Amino acid sequence: MSDTKQSCECNAAPTLIFACSGGADIGEVADRAARSLAAAGAGKMFCLAGIGGRIESFIAATGGAGKILAIDGCPMDCARKTLESAGIADFQHLRATDLGLMKGQAPATPETIERVARRGQELLAATQGECTGDRP
Repeated sequence: MSDTKQSCECNAAPTLIFACSGGADIGEVADRAARSLAAAGAGKMFCLAGIGGRIESFIAATGGAGKILAIDGCPMDCARKTLESAGIADFQHLRATDLGLMKGQAPATPETIERVARRGQELLAATQGECTGDRP
């Protein structure tokens, strides 16, 4: 038997980022923060509508993710609820209003987008290397 440590397979699986893209300003902030994270290489933005539409290949791909981040704009938690209603429960959740942003008063400025993206990056980093029994 080798003395090398077994590595977690989660690190090889993709990180998926889902975002609320609601009609309010805070939904735009959530969406653009997710796009910012994806552009920075933190993960791949994935289609929340595909999960809500119960497209099996989207649900299967999400189940095989190493990490999942759901970004919601407001307390309605549409991204979180969409994932959960599809049977996906193991993910990090970020709500922009929990960062002091207020619906109707949070224009999608570079500062507000960066604020949400930075917190998303922190949540993803905090789960680095964690494996669960739910995903490889």
